[in-house]
Amino acid sequence: MLKNWVVVPTCLPLVLRRCHACASERFRASGRFRVNANHKLIDAWLLALCTACGETAKLTVLERMNVRSVRPELLDRLHDNDPGLTGELLQDPVVQRRNRIALDWDDAWRLDTGGSDHLDREVIDVSVRFAARIPVRPVRLIAEGCGLSRAEVDRLVTEGKLVSAVRLSGKLSGDFTFTLKR
Repeated sequence: MLKNWVVVPTCLPLVLRRCHACASERFRASGRFRVNANHKLIDAWLLALCTACGETAKLTVLERMNVRSVRPELLDRLHDNDPGLTGELLQDPVVQRRNRIALDWDDAWRLDTGGSDHLDREVIDVSVRFAARIPVRPVRLIAEGCGLSRAEVDRLVTEGKLVSAVRLSGKLSGDFTFTLKR
């Protein structure tokens, strides 16, 4: 029987970027936007606060865009400081590249296994789905979901009792499946 696990974000990740005021490297997204229009051109920023000193940094969302080329729904969400939009934009690769930022997902996600009734079975087939692009080591997910240590999971991989179509050693942020034979 196939079990479904889901990796779910619990809060917004921290933004990794150097603060120009105190040299800290972590910012917390405030969930607020600043929108500035100059004639027919518009700029929009996501505001982030330094976790050490509270200094505000502006992460560019729109830069010198013609107002007519911006979707009206996006403008409404920017003006309303939509919290869902904050999460979407932080995960957008274009925004990350433009602002030279990375995300720190430590303590910002949880694994929902749907209960522990599968742990006593001889063979377990599991499908892991990611609700957001959260980079996590599959070995860590399997260890947490099955109540094993990471060393035990590594041992099961080398013995061939834990198999998957994806490489289990690196970080992964996409859906995958695995089979565990005890």
